[in-house]
Amino acid sequence: MDNKLGQLVKVEGASKFYGELAALNSLNLTIEPGEFTVLLGPSGSGKSTLIRSLAGIEKIDQGRITFGDEVMSEGDKHIAPEKRNLAMVFQDYALWPHLTAQENVAYAIKRRGFSREVSESMVKEILERVGLGHKAKNYPSELSGGEQQRVALARAIVARPSLLLFDEPLSNLDADLRERLRIEISTLTRDIGASALYITHDQSEAFALADRIGVINKGSIEQIDKPEKIYEKPLTRFVATFTGVAGIFRGIVRSIEEKYCTVEMGGDLLKARHTVKISEGQEVDLLVRPAATSFADTGKNRIDCTISDVAYRGRGYDHAIETKYGLLTGVFDEVGHTRGDRMQVSIDQQRCIAFPITEAN
Repeated sequence: MDNKLGQLVKVEGASKFYGELAALNSLNLTIEPGEFTVLLGPSGSGKSTLIRSLAGIEKIDQGRITFGDEVMSEGDKHIAPEKRNLAMVFQDYALWPHLTAQENVAYAIKRRGFSREVSESMVKEILERVGLGHKAKNYPSELSGGEQQRVALARAIVARPSLLLFDEPLSNLDADLRERLRIEISTLTRDIGASALYITHDQSEAFALADRIGVINKGSIEQIDKPEKIYEKPLTRFVATFTGVAGIFRGIVRSIEEKYCTVEMGGDLLKARHTVKISEGQEVDLLVRPAATSFADTGKNRIDCTISDVAYRGRGYDHAIETKYGLLTGVFDEVGHTRGDRMQVSIDQQRCIAFPITEAN
């Protein structure tokens, strides 16, 4: 496939109201040409409303959406979806049940003015690319869920749009198939050079796909950056918790260094990183990442615990443990420990982050 430069997409101060509910709340987002952006957030955060507004399915009430130099939505101006040079892959596949796989894909380029020979060649090429050349004549009812989603993906990219939108396309599939299709989505999207916005509530999916991740909450993007920065330097408590924690402890800051602080909890002192401003004597929550925990015999950041549950994960065992300060999950060890065993857990200061207590917590 020939690379095609993706579209610069800008969302500026976008708001969308359903009655008094603000599904989008003065939201700002920029997608650079050819960039794969993932919006990560819980149900009700506004991510579906945003992607539908970009597609032209919804009309924003305030703000502006531009593709390159062209305004798509602002005030009374609202460009129809079919005139936006984009394609969308839905969670529920959205295939025509009375059309074959080949006909579903061909429908996406029906109005593009290609000759019959060119159109057939494009459809054949893209179905082969997603591994469905041998099922071109099958109807959706004759295809598995994964095969239907491959047809939907082929239909989206066949015309090489400048913007691809993905509305949680893998959430209906089993874990193994999700991983394989994730790789196909990533590869095919980058091959055609399209800009992409992918929405999900799955943290592992977001980190695996994204050039940049935006964490969305209550209609606004709280932080957007490279995946590593989002994980290592969260700027809000919500961003830190939604990108993965094994548990949360509460304590008082006793001393502060440039990057670290020492927090007192009962009779224990734990050292942790801080990514926002905190003060000595302040009450904080310690957000413990899953990778922070181990049953190491050495280290200062150690507290007593009791094994409450154990689950075999193939590569080893994940443990849930009870401490005086709360529950920790996902504590990995190559050896499975017995429920009720009393042990000590070590907490890596680099992967434990202190956030101040606020009323919103």
